[in-house]
Amino acid sequence: MTFYLNSKLAIRNPQSDSLKWRLVGWLGKGLVDLICSTMRIRFVDLEKARSLIESRRFIFTFWHSRILMISYLYKGWGAAILVSKSKDGEIMAQILQRQGHETIRGSTSRHGLRAMTKLIKALKKDIRPGGMVPDGPGGPRFKVQPGVIALAQKTGYPIVPVSYGAKRIKIFASWDRFLLPYPFTECRVIFGTPVSVPTKIDAKGHESYRLRLEDELNRITKVVDRYYGHRID
Repeated sequence: MTFYLNSKLAIRNPQSDSLKWRLVGWLGKGLVDLICSTMRIRFVDLEKARSLIESRRFIFTFWHSRILMISYLYKGWGAAILVSKSKDGEIMAQILQRQGHETIRGSTSRHGLRAMTKLIKALKKDIRPGGMVPDGPGGPRFKVQPGVIALAQKTGYPIVPVSYGAKRIKIFASWDRFLLPYPFTECRVIFGTPVSVPTKIDAKGHESYRLRLEDELNRITKVVDRYYGHRID
């Protein structure tokens, strides 16, 4: 009986789990590459952020539902991106790593302080972009959580809001209403006005910058969705 129980416990092999997740990462990256490489991509208002993007000293922010295209366009840039420790986060982390990014695991609700500290150190150590999904990992949708403002304050990096929409899309019935463009469709990537956060601000100022970023992300997302006649509630 003891041998049977020990055998049952030994069935879960960490190496098998690791292999499974690596396979998920490669398949996920391949699917993203396949879809995005066929699309006709246009950039809107890139000049607002071009100099910051070229400097590589900035923080990309995008809604949870719009991560797919942004991660593809800037693959190989070695961005340090905060990703939750959930199962969905593990899938995204595996794909992002194979796109050439570094993932820092944690969120505002799980291992938040530790993850934020690692992310700040990663950005200060090397000249590289940062990435944060301000309404992740579980919402509320289209509401900026305060972590990205704190990150900009601690690093001195400006925040670059970015979103995208596409002509033909699949909207999933998930909390974030995840947007998946169809292959060969037209896509517009839209950049918002960058937000620079002072290193010394009080709680009222912190909230002011949080709302400014939230309004700008919502504005550009609505602009690009309306262009294609979509209303995503």
